[in-house]
Amino acid sequence: RGEQSRLVSSMLRVFRNFQGLLDYSERDTLTGLLNRKTFDGSFLRVASSAVTSPAPTVPGLDERRQPGASRTAWLGVVDIDHFKSVNDNHGHLIGDEVLLLVARLMRSTFRYQDQLYRFGGEEFVVLLRGGNAEQAAGAFERLRGNVHRYVFPRVGHITVSIGFTELRAGDSPSSAFERADKAVYHGKQNGRNMVVHHGDLITRGLLVDESRTGDMELF
Repeated sequence: RGEQSRLVSSMLRVFRNFQGLLDYSERDTLTGLLNRKTFDGSFLRVASSAVTSPAPTVPGLDERRQPGASRTAWLGVVDIDHFKSVNDNHGHLIGDEVLLLVARLMRSTFRYQDQLYRFGGEEFVVLLRGGNAEQAAGAFERLRGNVHRYVFPRVGHITVSIGFTELRAGDSPSSAFERADKAVYHGKQNGRNMVVHHGDLITRGLLVDESRTGDMELF
């Protein structure tokens, strides 16, 4: 029995070490957020269960229990404004501290089921599950406000520009990311420190939905 116990303990220790290695390979070494190479697989799993039009709401039912509410999903791109000047003025160690603190603010802002990534440099990505456009915008607005109010050591206040888009049936990771990234670019061109919904830009005629145009040209 003693030998069997030692064997089981050894196997468990190997398993835990293996799990640790797997987890380490999926994480950004600085912030501890998920890294870019894990994004595609996670995106496809989330997108496959997402719907572009949630089911009608049921009067009197808690919004968290509404049919279809949990099947929507959103992709947000978070970009730190003027991050190059942080590195230039304060050095890369302080820049790394800013990245680490932004990651912590992201963790405290979003829910456990939302997936947080660092894509490299000053760019982060969020896969947000459930809710409508207003609720998604509210979640990203909370992050924007939390970052804006936070006093970063040596740096003071910084801001982020955030663009987000709803995941569509048949979306690829690159197509959804491109839509959100265009929304970020619009925010940066129009003052920074804001949350921009790609779908809202299309509705207002400020952006052409090239993916939809491309679909129409195929038929």
